[in-house]
Amino acid sequence: MHDTMPDMCDMPDIAISQLTTIRWDLADDLECLREQGFSTLAVWRPKLSDRGVTATRAALAAAGVRCSSLHCAGGFTGVDGRTFRESLADADDAIAEAAELAAPVLIVHSGCRGGHTRSHAGRLLREALAILGPIARRRGVVLALKPVHPAAACGCSFLTDLAETLELVESIGDPAIRLSLDTWQFGFREEIERLLPRLVAAVAIVQVADRSGPPSLEFDRLPPGYGGLPLETIVGRFREHGYRGDFEFDPVGETVELLGYAGTVGEIRRVADSWRRQRVGQPGAMTVEQEPAGTCANATSPGLPAAAVPVANGHMTGPHRPPLHLRGGPGSRRSQASSQAVSRG
Repeated sequence: MHDTMPDMCDMPDIAISQLTTIRWDLADDLECLREQGFSTLAVWRPKLSDRGVTATRAALAAAGVRCSSLHCAGGFTGVDGRTFRESLADADDAIAEAAELAAPVLIVHSGCRGGHTRSHAGRLLREALAILGPIARRRGVVLALKPVHPAAACGCSFLTDLAETLELVESIGDPAIRLSLDTWQFGFREEIERLLPRLVAAVAIVQVADRSGPPSLEFDRLPPGYGGLPLETIVGRFREHGYRGDFEFDPVGETVELLGYAGTVGEIRRVADSWRRQRVGQPGAMTVEQEPAGTCANATSPGLPAAAVPVANGHMTGPHRPPLHLRGGPGSRRSQASSQAVSRG
């Protein structure tokens, strides 16, 4: 790939996911967004249930914050203990919640195969989407089907191939059923560039997190610049090809706990500002040559693991900046949502 990066100043609002600040309540989330200059929030349904839809909508409006998406619905294969009809009813509720929040997107997980054959699991998903698609259209909500990398999909999804999921969305042909692209899941894959025009047409939301190795069940979603994914290139290429949706930043894991929630959002702010300042990008392919193991050790960053040292284009940017505006760590103000399990997707 030899194209230059577009001007990032026209990039739409970056959203911060409530999964990143899992133990904060909505008031903490909104305060942090205000401090860091963000105006878009991706809402997580367990947190939404803490506050209630009406109160959440009012709080977002009072803060001048827009909801980029609602996470999530699905599990139509029944492996989470619900029947197919119960999962449909829950998804119907989620669509109504998204509409009330003016969230344009609802993230949808298929559910894993469980005891089903792959073809039967696929039929269940298609049946669910055939029922839910018209409901979503009437309410002005897009259902964004999310594929999950096979190394992280256990118990979560049978959709483990990006190209196949794209083909499924295209074959359905419903504008209310689109795709969610997660860079943590598929950010190293050359097929992103190969499929880029089709992806831009099908993707409703791009979720952004970094990683320093392949996806795994350990589920350490790093802040941007703390791993080796070419996130700036991916974001730039999507913008260059006409994508005008939101980019949701949702790091989760040990590095977030070490930085603190406010420190993590501050790092996202710093990276987003640096991307916007790039008037002319540098050529480069969507693959990154990693530093040899152990090269991220940095004497200026005591207490942080190797993965917590920022890198750019596969190389250290150092020295590491300290966390910004820490409030006593991520567990200082707990929400009931902190007792909820976080999906690998």
